[in-house]
Amino acid sequence: MSDLPPPHYRPRDLYFFVTSRFIATVAIQVQSVAIGWQIYEMERTPLALGLVGLCQFLPMFLLTLPAGDITDRFNQRRVYSLAALLQASCSALFLLLSIFTPHTAWPFYVVLVLFGAARGFAGPSGGSLLPFLVPPERLAKSMAFSSSVFTTAVISGPALGGFLYALGPVPVYSLCIAGFVGASLIVARLGGRRFTPEPTDATRYERVAEGVRFVRSRPVIFGAISLDLFAVLLGGATALLPVFARDILHVGPEGLGLLRSAPAVGSFTSAFLLAHRPIQRHVGAKMFAAVAAFGVATIVFGLSANFFVSLAALFVLGATDMVSVFVRSSLIQLSTPDAMRGRVSSVNMLFIGASNELGEFESGIAAALLGTVPAVVIGGLGTLGVVAIWMKLFPPLRRVDRFSDVTVPV
Repeated sequence: MSDLPPPHYRPRDLYFFVTSRFIATVAIQVQSVAIGWQIYEMERTPLALGLVGLCQFLPMFLLTLPAGDITDRFNQRRVYSLAALLQASCSALFLLLSIFTPHTAWPFYVVLVLFGAARGFAGPSGGSLLPFLVPPERLAKSMAFSSSVFTTAVISGPALGGFLYALGPVPVYSLCIAGFVGASLIVARLGGRRFTPEPTDATRYERVAEGVRFVRSRPVIFGAISLDLFAVLLGGATALLPVFARDILHVGPEGLGLLRSAPAVGSFTSAFLLAHRPIQRHVGAKMFAAVAAFGVATIVFGLSANFFVSLAALFVLGATDMVSVFVRSSLIQLSTPDAMRGRVSSVNMLFIGASNELGEFESGIAAALLGTVPAVVIGGLGTLGVVAIWMKLFPPLRRVDRFSDVTVPV
């Protein structure tokens, strides 16, 4: 492999990268609000909204691992830039459909499949880029900063989308086009370290399999990724928030909005604190403690019949989840060599996608079979059980003291 001669890093690249991530995330959130509203207006059935998620998830599921290999074989900046341009093209198609066929849903589903494919490429390439832009000793703090900005976009994007959609779909999709194009142009001009892959005769399937084997053979990486998968899979209380708002807490749609915002506010607060005072010692143990606290917060929320207690529980849920995300992401980035970053990022994203999608499905099925409150409480107890089992299965992860203990040379 070969890198650019020193200096490798430019301070502005971190801020440019975070800016590109912010505007792309806002565009995704704004577009999500518009698409959900439009399709529900056309079909008037919750199943139509489920298909919105399914159309995006399936191509992401199929393409994420191959996209990780492509990211490792080519310039990550170029892969991400092209993926963002494809996302902008999808927004342009949504704009045209809104103008010419505003009452027919199936063309929107077709474009959503294309948009999911673009996200399948944008995820691994964008997720593996930060370690090439900052020195290793600044990576953990830079990741906390990036996470806080990302969470801000997640909080502000839906509100902006709702406001803009009151003016019609044209302003919404025009903003999305501008956001994705802007993100593409910014990333294309980033500096930092450059990675040149070594020549190989391995097939694409063999390279993808190599990435999966690498994750499986590293207890720290595999333990961190799988802990998140099963903890979120079992503790997916947020999928049932509409039921709690209407039938248990009796707070109506306004209260539902506050309930949905509480985890994001908790995540933002935690990310802000981590950016200024990142975790220095006992990082493995603190990750397990954060996931355990996530499980306890889930149980408290499930048992609560008081709106303000529920808000507090969801705030803690989001805050502890961000601590877990921060530690997991830092461990993965620091312990992954350059040649494997794209493929490891793709495996991580595949696990995260599976936990979110399957977690919502699991919560719905459990609520239908057991009742809403028992489903959430049992899910929280299951999260605590996963923490106990994973501490036994992955002692190297539990014993990680400093991030420098797992850092690979660059």
